[in-house]
Amino acid sequence: MSVIVTVIHVIVCFVLIMAVLLQSGKAADLAGAFGGAGSQTVFGPRGAGTILGKITTISAIIFMFTSLGLWILSGKGDKSVVSGETAPPAAATDTQKAPEAAPTTSDAPAQAQQPSQAGQKPPASAPDKQ
Repeated sequence: MSVIVTVIHVIVCFVLIMAVLLQSGKAADLAGAFGGAGSQTVFGPRGAGTILGKITTISAIIFMFTSLGLWILSGKGDKSVVSGETAPPAAATDTQKAPEAAPTTSDAPAQAQQPSQAGQKPPASAPDKQ
């Protein structure tokens, strides 16, 4: 449905552009602005409606309705901006490790005796005896 309304909208846009560009101006100079040329109308003398004027009016009305229709159709559906995205792997998101607790006095000699190497996990501390 959205495709049909979009095609109609584009065609009406081109018709509206051509109809507006092909029309001649009113050529209202300074005398026409102050009611010159013996006219009793507010906006100056107006000739008979031309076919281009009618095409402009009809295409403008259709343009407004197709614009509103596209706006309404764009709001329908359960589309999300991130619907096709995948979550990053868990290893890539865990870049910093939490700081470890300071060793207690009873654990300090045991940890000092073991060599520490890069990439090696520290030994697990024994559960406290109470």
